[in-house]
Amino acid sequence: MILAVVFANSEGNILIERFHGVPAEERLHWRSFLVKLGSDNLKGVKNEELLVACHKSVYIVYTVLGDVSIYVVGKDEYDELALSEVIYVITTVVKDVCGKPPTERLFLDKYGRICLCLDEIVWKGYLENTEKDRIKRLIRLKPPTEF
Repeated sequence: MILAVVFANSEGNILIERFHGVPAEERLHWRSFLVKLGSDNLKGVKNEELLVACHKSVYIVYTVLGDVSIYVVGKDEYDELALSEVIYVITTVVKDVCGKPPTERLFLDKYGRICLCLDEIVWKGYLENTEKDRIKRLIRLKPPTEF
């Protein structure tokens, strides 16, 4: 299961978070843990260069895209390889929505569309859609296949 998808700015402020199957009392711990992990390790990392961490039985894959840090947390069948696929889809769609690797301002300007895309990519903790064109059709509320 994909436990969390978190976007943060360079100062560590959370821009978007999606938790699945994580109790409310644990979310604060995860937020601070992920932001600390990013502040310690994301300095000087190139765009879309993936970093991997393991905490207890949970895997974390994270990266930088423009001015935004992206963290994906998973367990069980979502190991670091599966999470790298999830984060690849997310970064591809965010770049497509923003037109380039986003600044924080551009990311916030496109916030609504990014949230719609995230909802189409990860649904209730599972990877739902991976094709950029299909996701674009779904957020426009058009049928996924043309007849």
